[in-house]
Amino acid sequence: MPDIKEIRQPIAGHLSVFEDKFREAMKTRVALLNYVTQYIIRRKGKQMRPMFVFFSAGIAGQITESTYRAASLIELLHTATLIHDDVVDDSNIRRGFFSINALWKNKIAVLVGDYLLSRGLLHALDHNEFDLLKIVSNATREMSEGELLQIEKARRLDIKEDIYFEIIRKKTASLIASCCAAGAHSAGANPETVSKMHQIGEYVGIAFQIKDDLFDYQDNKNVGKPNGIDIKEQKMTLPLIYMLNNSSFMEKRRVINVVKRHNLNAEKVNDVIDQVNHSGGIEYATTKMLEYRDKAFKLLAEFPESDMRRSFEQLVIYTTERNK
Repeated sequence: MPDIKEIRQPIAGHLSVFEDKFREAMKTRVALLNYVTQYIIRRKGKQMRPMFVFFSAGIAGQITESTYRAASLIELLHTATLIHDDVVDDSNIRRGFFSINALWKNKIAVLVGDYLLSRGLLHALDHNEFDLLKIVSNATREMSEGELLQIEKARRLDIKEDIYFEIIRKKTASLIASCCAAGAHSAGANPETVSKMHQIGEYVGIAFQIKDDLFDYQDNKNVGKPNGIDIKEQKMTLPLIYMLNNSSFMEKRRVINVVKRHNLNAEKVNDVIDQVNHSGGIEYATTKMLEYRDKAFKLLAEFPESDMRRSFEQLVIYTTERNK
């Protein structure tokens, strides 16, 4: 698997500058808010979203001041949605750290999320970045639609494969697609190139989410979440959908009954995980993941070869071979 530090190398300087600009964009005169936002900055992840923005800009043209604003806008809006998600899910842990709502309670967490959302919007408007704002706002809308579609379908557990792909396209892939489109736009690319980078990001995002769903059925201590968490949350993911599609009527009813009524019974959940592992569902989902990865590579190959393109490709490989 590619090393993330090596992948970042062509844009390491840009990411360092971005961190300073992002920190500045979050500043406020309210001491409590500053304290919370500093906590958010200290627990930042691998910065994959800014990496997709900068690589896309480098592939489609040149990294500009607009690229930094695009990366900041996406990171501000995405961080806001994560904080709100933790409140909705009553989650106390995020990436191995206490969530904002766990430390400061729900009211402050919601207000901090609202603040970051407004900072992102104003950051774009202050610099007349209307097209960037449209790209990212569309992604935010699709993410919300994807979450609500998943909740709606979870009530009846009637998710078919096409609905699953629609959910992950909206819920996960739309954000990575917006990173790539925003990066290309910030570099001054024409609408056709921006659209192509958006499509590449969508393919990558779908592959990324399938990989994330596979973790639920694998005994891997590095994953950061216990086995079966998706089943416990009544999420119908691709390996499970495949197993159900290839089961008898009675077996399908039994499994759905476990997911619907016994999803907190560890023994029954583990039985379903074992059944998925023996059904060919893991292999099927892995094949689909690689198909979407290859679709992204095929479109990327239409751009001239460069360090930026090679690192983008390595980042895509990393997303599908990571173990957490």
